[in-house]
Amino acid sequence: MPQVMEFKLPDLGEGLTEAEIVRWLVAVGDVVAIDQPVVEVETAKAMVEVPCPYGGVVTARFGEEGEELPVGAPLITVAVGAQSMPAGAAEAAEAAESEGSGEAPRPLIGYGSDHSRPARRRRVRPVTAAVSAPVAAPAPAAAAPAAAAAPAAPVVPAAPAVHAGPVPVISPLVRKLAKDHGVDLRALHGSGPEGLILRADVEAALAALREPAPAAAPAPAAVAVAAQGERIPLKGLRGAVAEKLSRSRREIPDATCWVDADATELMAARAAMNAVDGPKISVLALLARICTAALAKYPELNSTVDLAAKEIVRLPSVHLGFAAQTERGLVVPVVRDAQGRNPESLSAEFARLTELARAGKLAPADLTGGTFTLNNYGVFGVDGSTPIINHPEAAMLGVGRIIDKPWVHEGQLAVRKVVQLSLTFDHRVCDGGTAGGFLRYVADCVESPAVLLRTL
Repeated sequence: MPQVMEFKLPDLGEGLTEAEIVRWLVAVGDVVAIDQPVVEVETAKAMVEVPCPYGGVVTARFGEEGEELPVGAPLITVAVGAQSMPAGAAEAAEAAESEGSGEAPRPLIGYGSDHSRPARRRRVRPVTAAVSAPVAAPAPAAAAPAAAAAPAAPVVPAAPAVHAGPVPVISPLVRKLAKDHGVDLRALHGSGPEGLILRADVEAALAALREPAPAAAPAPAAVAVAAQGERIPLKGLRGAVAEKLSRSRREIPDATCWVDADATELMAARAAMNAVDGPKISVLALLARICTAALAKYPELNSTVDLAAKEIVRLPSVHLGFAAQTERGLVVPVVRDAQGRNPESLSAEFARLTELARAGKLAPADLTGGTFTLNNYGVFGVDGSTPIINHPEAAMLGVGRIIDKPWVHEGQLAVRKVVQLSLTFDHRVCDGGTAGGFLRYVADCVESPAVLLRTL
């Protein structure tokens, strides 16, 4: 006997609660193999292709491209078993199912099994008879309760025939949609395989209900608001960034201090490093190494505040976030255990994560768990800024562009390479003296990289 298996949107990692459908990779009627990606979704952290744990024929998709689905909502249904498949698809599905039993969901590649929400196993309803004979019986008894049940409910007026027997619908979302809008599923003819009622069928019925209702007010106020300008939804990555920044401003009493520094010696040191064989060292990597040394000296800034416990939690490792601008917007990949890396290792990790970020292939784990952020906004051609702390961290160091400026050097006016450094910090974790000490140490290392030798 064939079975229709429902695959729900899994938790894609780190407590994400929803995802936006970017692109469907399969259509209703397609044959899919076990672990074949069926949809591309965008979470608040990354773009992810979601593989299906079942092999068989796709009988329904839930949600349109651009729509957000909560974790745990039905994503797709798959008919598992040759008998439920359309002609020509059975052989392919059998091949797909041969990789697994098809009875139980296999672990999702990269996500693991969803033990928290075991998939419900549905018995296949004998929908064939009900669908293939839409005018089987006049069913007078069914019409009576429908009329008596809800005088206010706009029951589908054009229902040609209400048939008895099981209703060929699988998705609970489709049932809920119909129930919420007073659509009698028995009056619909499904457009899915074997007459399966899909979401689109219910929506079409709703559209038909709305058409003959010209009396409804056209809501002129809403039209006027829409005409005032383009409205861009705050969702997906942009929504997550907006929420993060807002929360930082709401919860963290931050303060900012800044200092100009002569980076001439730092740039000279980098040139000397890159003059020898080996991978190139980036300026960001040198600044990161300075940051980790400074955090070892001032661990107050590598911490977080536990409001529930009313405690400051100093963190043992430096997981260094860095701001990267991509086509999808601003993302902050995290270099794990940055305190144990040298400039070569940091350069390689920055390059790897940046490449993944620009390709939209960062895993959620690459974007979470940061304890301190280094923001090199100088690449945008600006000298200074007031960084907003990446909640729930306690501080962020901002670095402006490094440019030639007049500077007093050894008592003489000279042209030097100058950079502005800005530190925004959570005033709950330390006072201005600590923040100033951290920033001064960073500036001293920038002006004289040899200072680092004292702590290496």
